Amino acid sequence: MEPLNQILQTFGPISLSEMDSVKLMNRTDTKFLLTIQQLESILNEVQPHYRVLTIDGRALNSYETLYYDTQDFLFYRRHHSGKKNRYKIRKRKYVESNLTFLEVKFKTNKDRTIKDRTKLQSIDETLLQSELDFIENETHLDLNFEPKLWNSFHRITFVSLEIPERITIDLDLKFKHNEREIFWQSVVIAEVKQERQNRHSPFMMALKKRLIRQESVSKYSLGAAMLYPELKSNSFKSKILKLKKLNDGMVA
Repeated sequence: MEPLNQILQTFGPISLSEMDSVKLMNRTDTKFLLTIQQLESILNEVQPHYRVLTIDGRALNSYETLYYDTQDFLFYRRHHSGKKNRYKIRKRKYVESNLTFLEVKFKTNKDRTIKDRTKLQSIDETLLQSELDFIENETHLDLNFEPKLWNSFHRITFVSLEIPERITIDLDLKFKHNEREIFWQSVVIAEVKQERQNRHSPFMMALKKRLIRQESVSKYSLGAAMLYPELKSNSFKSKILKLKKLNDGMVA
């Protein structure tokens, strides 16, 4: 991790309050899977074009997430079958900034992501009535939800100096359900968030040069597929195999 920390120190900082101008709550998301080594090479190349979110001097920030679904995994099953217009419900704590939100994400059939959230005091597995009301207001679904899995990771956030674009880099990904745990130590999930997809951004161009292609990646769905062996997961098998290869250092 030390080489990555040294690279991050070469980026100009941006504060959480300055990030308000690029919230991008209605956006396109483009995701990629890569290794730490590939990430380090890309960051060295694109450094002049981005600033890095820094909180109390830290560019590597911690996130804790609890995902919810129905008892029969409605959201998971819709993703597995390739359905559009699907939701994701989670409680997320942004550790360094000491902020916690209940978040509802909606992936439209136009491949846009719309996120709404409401502030919480802490992550409690039980959904309060006010939280259920918020979910129903956002989704128009009156369903029973239950906690399905915990996810924690470290995130680096970059903001473009030139276009409305944020890039999140997630690493050290851990998933937990009861006594079962998964740790993707060497896997990096990069997500490019833009008002509209621009494949000519410096980060996107650096990925293309290295033949790193866009992937459909859902931390919730992949984590659930690996932690709940009873779930149908045929659609995710090739992605899980790639994650295992990346984690074992078998993908250069």
